Amino acid sequence: MKAKRIFYLLLGAVVCIFTFSIITLNNNVNESTVATSVTGVLSNKKIGWGIKRNTNHEQPDLGSYNKKTLDTYEGIGMGNNEDKFVYLTFDEGYEAGYTSKLLDILKENDVKAAFFITGHYLNSQPELVERMIQEGHIVGNHTVNHKSMPDLTDEKIKEEIMNLHTTVYEKFNYEMKYIRPPMGEFSERTLELTKNLGYTTTMWSLAYDDWDEKKQGREDYGKDKIISNIHNGCVILLHANSVDNSNILDFCIKEIKKMGYEFKTLDEFKR
Repeated sequence: MKAKRIFYLLLGAVVCIFTFSIITLNNNVNESTVATSVTGVLSNKKIGWGIKRNTNHEQPDLGSYNKKTLDTYEGIGMGNNEDKFVYLTFDEGYEAGYTSKLLDILKENDVKAAFFITGHYLNSQPELVERMIQEGHIVGNHTVNHKSMPDLTDEKIKEEIMNLHTTVYEKFNYEMKYIRPPMGEFSERTLELTKNLGYTTTMWSLAYDDWDEKKQGREDYGKDKIISNIHNGCVILLHANSVDNSNILDFCIKEIKKMGYEFKTLDEFKR
């Protein structure tokens, strides 16, 4: 009897140890799964925005994966194909002396645009930013230092966006809500992060190599790139540091209107 009792005691101990091991293993597996779902479910694969132009004013190909990813996070790339609406946007990394003229042209043509500014632009040209706001244009966030967001940590991205956001609000009582990723680069991770910060990622469906100050003096080239590629739902990206753009903007706006298109703001964007 004594030997049998010892046997059962030992058997019970083994069962308890085995059961505890299984519970511990399951807990570790569950914790690992949760950690993965929080930190690894969203891809940080860098997406570089690109456009494959079409002909006869048909909408371009934005890339099925890129467009689907942007749409998932309610970003803006191109409007619907039914309405002849176009949306004019400018990137403002620094001031080259042409923005005042651009603003004059927009006012004369009764067109509102969106200007995406950096921290440097705000610090060096507060009067122009104030004028944009006063004249009814949208001021968008192009981050403080114009760094590719997929290369940054979550915390650094928040600083790049919200430091500029806070400064604009404090200076002008204006709250930005549209963001253009520097260099046109983003990832699923950065899209979710910017959306959670209250921002709409805004890309484009028409652009040309206007940003290069060594490639100016090509006004006919610029006119052709803009006019021949305009399309329904077009989000136009122009760079305000281009002297050519300051010289052709009036012509392009008038031609686009003659073609039956209507300029809308990002606030009026239709998917």
